[in-house]
Amino acid sequence: MNDLRQLRHFVALAEHGHFARAAEAVHLSQPALSRSIQALEAQLGCSLVDRHSRGISLTAHGQLVLEHARRLLAGSQALSNAVSQLDNLEAGELRLGAGPYPAARLVPQAVGRLLQRYPRVQVRLEIGNWLELRERLLEAGVELFVADVRELQDDPQLQIEALQVHAGVLFCRPGHPLLRRAALRLSDLLDFPLAGTQLPQAVERSLGAASGRPQPLSVQCDNFLVLKRLVADSEVLSMAPWDVIAEEVAAGQLSLLPLAPASLQQQSAYGLVSRAGHSLSPAAQALVEEIRRADRQPLPPRR
Repeated sequence: MNDLRQLRHFVALAEHGHFARAAEAVHLSQPALSRSIQALEAQLGCSLVDRHSRGISLTAHGQLVLEHARRLLAGSQALSNAVSQLDNLEAGELRLGAGPYPAARLVPQAVGRLLQRYPRVQVRLEIGNWLELRERLLEAGVELFVADVRELQDDPQLQIEALQVHAGVLFCRPGHPLLRRAALRLSDLLDFPLAGTQLPQAVERSLGAASGRPQPLSVQCDNFLVLKRLVADSEVLSMAPWDVIAEEVAAGQLSLLPLAPASLQQQSAYGLVSRAGHSLSPAAQALVEEIRRADRQPLPPRR
C-alpha cells in the first residue's frame, strides 16, 4: 500500500455507515470513494463491507481491518507529531488522556502551563476511566494519560510513574442535613444516595462491605464536574480525593462530612502512564514536566 488514504476512506465509511455521508466527510465523490474501497478489498483479497439499501455493514474481515486501520492511522499521526515537534514545539499535536479526578484539577493546570509556554501546540484531551484510557494508549489513540493506576501496576505493556497520594474524603453541599447531626455514624449515610466515578475493584469491595450494598453507588458518572454540580444542588453525597475539592471547600461551596471510619478511608492512586519501551514526543515530555510541577503545588489545609 503506497499511502494511508485508502485506510482513511475505509475508516470513514465504517464510522458513517453510508457511502454518501462518508464521501462527504473525506471530500470525495461517492464513485471515487467506492473505487477506493474496492481497491483496498482487492489488495487485501477479501470483502470488507456488505452493501445494502440502507448503507453498509462490516464483514468479519472488515471488523479486523478497521481495528488495525485505526491503529495504523493513529501511529502515523503520532509519528508526524513527533517529527514536527523535534526541533520546534511551536507545532504539532499532543493527544492526552485523563481520568475523572486528574481531569478536575491536575491535568488542566498542567495543560494551561504548557500552552503558556507553547501556545501553538494543539492538545486533544480524552477523559475516561483507566480501562478505557489503557485501551486508547495501546491502540495509539493517546500518547500518555493520567489516571488511577492501582489496577494497572502489573501490566508489562505500561510504564507508570506514581504521583502524589491524596486522602479520600466524603463531601456534600453546605447545609446538608447530615452536617447538623452531632455524632455522625456510618448508618446515617445510607439514608442518602452516593454518587461517584467508576470505582477500582478494591474500593468498590470496601464500600460495598461498609454500606451493606452490592452496588454502593446510586449514581455512577465519570465526569467529575457533573458530580460536583449534582452534590451542590441536592442531598446526594460523593467521595473524592481531597485535591479535587480542596478549593471548593475552602470557598464554602462544598462541605466535608466528619466521618472517616477505616472502611471508608481511601486514597488516590494517580499515575502518569505511557507505553513501555516507547519514547515520548517533545510535547508529551514537556507536559510531563508540568504535571510533576502541578502535582507538587500545595493545597489548602483541611479543616
